[in-house]
Parts: sequence; C-alpha cells; structure tokens
Amino acid sequence: MENRVLEALLTRRSCRKYLDKQVTEEQLDAILTAGVYAPSGRNRQAAMLVAIQDKQTIEKISKMNAAVLGSDGDPFFGAPTVIVVFADPEVNTYLEDGSLAMGNLMLAAHSLGLASCWIHRARQVFSSEKGIELKKSWGVPEHYVGIGNCIVGYPDPEGFRPASERKAGNIIKIG
Repeated sequence: MENRVLEALLTRRSCRKYLDKQVTEEQLDAILTAGVYAPSGRNRQAAMLVAIQDKQTIEKISKMNAAVLGSDGDPFFGAPTVIVVFADPEVNTYLEDGSLAMGNLMLAAHSLGLASCWIHRARQVFSSEKGIELKKSWGVPEHYVGIGNCIVGYPDPEGFRPASERKAGNIIKIG
C-alpha cells in the first residue's frame, strides 16, 4: 500500500550531524505550522514553540543543555535551527500536547527533505535561573515548562544511523 504519511512515519530518522546551511523561512514556517496543528487534549493547545536560528543563542542553550549532562560537547550536533517546545503545566495534558507537537515538527521537517532530532533536557535548562531569564526575554510565560528541543537542518549523510529492528511482541491484537 502506497501512502505518503505512512512512508514518512516509517522513514524518518533522528539525525546527529548537520550541514552548515540554514533552513529557509518558508520551510521553518511550514514546520512551525505543523507543530501548532498537533492534536491537543480538549483542544487546549498547551504547547508554545520558540524557533531559534541565531547562532549565539543556539550556542548558549547548547552549553546550558550540555552542562545538565556534565559535558562540554554540543548536544545540538551543529544543527542551524532549534525549536524549543514549551507547554503550560496548568493544562492536565501539557506533556502529551508538547510531545505531539514535537512529533509533528520532526515529521514536517522530514517531509521537506530536512532532518531533525528530539533533544531532551529542555525542562532542566528552562527551569534554571538563566533559562527562566531567557524564557522571559522571549515572551514565554514563566510557569511554562520545557518539553523538548527539536533540532532541524540539512542532514549530513554521516549523521544517520540505520533503523533498528522493531522488538517482537510490541503489538497485541484483540478480536
């Protein structure tokens, strides 16, 4: 069965190495639109997206993210765009809503020939004193929590790992 959506779901892979080429504004807008159209509990739309393409800001939050790991590496793998997904914890489905937005961002990037990867530790970074200051400067309400960082860019072919085999027993059919 040929289906473009199913094909995208089965072929998207996380990328951990990017070319030094910025995504276009048109591509970024399409990805962000897909993110805000993600399903949300009772349509409360708890997720908020902050797209960053400024190298200095990306380097700053990359260092903050690495510090959570006790590392000095680049957890954003040189990606030229980072989309930080925040969500309102006063909405009881905030974690699910933000996670669905992350999924839509990654699938949209893939559909445009771009690569992406979910980078964790947004919660820790943006609950720190420096992170709270950044949120405030961006207009993100202080009580919003970080869900994830979606890195996006043109893939370096060396940045992909082959798909792993799916574990047996993860599907149960009843009836």
